[in-house]
Order: sequence, then structure tokens, then C-alpha cells
Amino acid sequence: MSNWVYITLIVLVVYVTISVLLYLLQDFIMFKPEKLPVDFQFHYENQEIEEYNVETRDGATINGLRFKSQDPKGVVFYLKGNSKSIKGWGKFAVDFTRHGYDVIMVDYRGFGKSTGRRTQKAIKRDLQVIYNRIKENVKEQYIILYGRSLGSGFATKLASMNNPRMLILDAPYYSLSKVAKKYIPFMPLSLLIKFPMPTYKWMRYVNCPVHIIHGTDDKLIPYKTSVKLSKIKPSLTRLYTVIGGGHKNLNTFESYHKMLAEIISSKPKAVNLEGSSIHVKHSS
Repeated sequence: MSNWVYITLIVLVVYVTISVLLYLLQDFIMFKPEKLPVDFQFHYENQEIEEYNVETRDGATINGLRFKSQDPKGVVFYLKGNSKSIKGWGKFAVDFTRHGYDVIMVDYRGFGKSTGRRTQKAIKRDLQVIYNRIKENVKEQYIILYGRSLGSGFATKLASMNNPRMLILDAPYYSLSKVAKKYIPFMPLSLLIKFPMPTYKWMRYVNCPVHIIHGTDDKLIPYKTSVKLSKIKPSLTRLYTVIGGGHKNLNTFESYHKMLAEIISSKPKAVNLEGSSIHVKHSS
């Protein structure tokens, strides 16, 4: 056997081995869940909460919390990132309850007290079940979908299939396949990745106002991805920029809280463009 054939076989074996490992281990790479015992008691200072469990049709249990406000204006369905559990994520509910909104948070399968085999299809189905439960008590015109990082894709998918008041995306990705390709460009990710999460495809079918918040110094999901997403439905989308914001620290910026307050507290207003410069060309 000639050397070049031998080298080609070695490269092929290594490539196939890496592909198989990537397929089998991606769940452990992508998700960083925190498990909680079934008897764990949630507690948050100055927050009134209600815990609930929802049984799915395939026998899984989805655990969640409702953070209550006095005389709520509506409900924020908060879809968290890929790590920890709602035990820690619950501290962000104050950013909405202080504005008079109830907040619903759930743990994805395998996170916290939630059980079940984790797949993209199963999680999408679980979240629709929760959304339907919310609709039983709250009209959709009072439901806000908020997706943070990993949750931004799921929130967009929900918005594309329902009619919430608005969709807020916090540090969203264009698609997880494209994020992964940034780190391993030589792998056939279209065949290997189990959670492609094509946010950009789902965005095309969203018909409610979309508000995107992203930091300029986000090293994990670059700011430019939000710029690309904002161009998909430009008439419905507004992009909010947190100067100097990273991927995990937007809540530490005063500008973020000002943006959030503006988004959830204001109502859409029609703009009268008569007499404006909208049709004036600069060269003229």
C-alpha cells in the first residue's frame, strides 16, 4: 500500500471517529443542566412563586415556576439559556414582575426537576403545551415571549406558531448549526447536529412585534447575528444595542434595563409620515 493511500485511510478513520463522537456527545457539549431533587424547595426574596408540574404525552414531567405580581398586566413566558436550572435563572424574573407582569419559567427536559429524553422536537412540543396552558387563563394579546440565548430559538418558534403580544430576543443566534460551524467548519454539521435550531427560518413566520437586544462585545454569539436576524422582518423588528455588553452580563448594564422597560411598558404607535423626508433622496 502506497504512503498516500495509507495517509488517506488514517485521515478518513479519524474524520469518521470525530463525526461519530460529535454526534454522540453533542448533548453533553451543548447543554449544561443542573439537576434538582424532586423535594427541592424554591425560594426567592421578595418574590411570590407558585410551582407546578406538567405531564407530557410521552410520560415526561416539565417543572416550572410562576412568579406573581400584583394585578398583572400580562404574562412573560421566559425561555432560558442552555445551563443550570430555573433555580438560578429565577432571579431574573424581578426585571418583569417589578413592571407588573407575571413570569412563567420552565426547565427543559433533563434540567432541574424536569424529566424526559431531550430532543429539539420534544422541547418544542413541551413549550407549546405550556403556552396553551397560559392561553387558558390569559389572552394572547397579554402574553410576551422572551428568549435568552438558547431560548431565543424556541421563543421564535413559539411566536411563529402563535399570536403573542410581542417577541423579545436576548442575545439570539441565527442558527445553532451556524454557531457550531464557526468552531468546527470542517464537519458535516447538517448531518450531525441534533439541535440545528434555525431561528432565521422561524423568524419568517413571526407576525408580532420583535425586539432584539444584543451586546456589542458578545464573544459567543456575535452582535452581527442580531443584525442579520433584524433584516428578516424589518417592518416588525427593532434592534437594541447594549454598547460593551457581553453574552452573560447584559443585566448589569443600566441601558439594558432602560430598553426592557421601554419595550414592555410602551404600546405600538402609528407614525404619520406625511410631510416627512421619507421619500427625499439625499443627492437631491
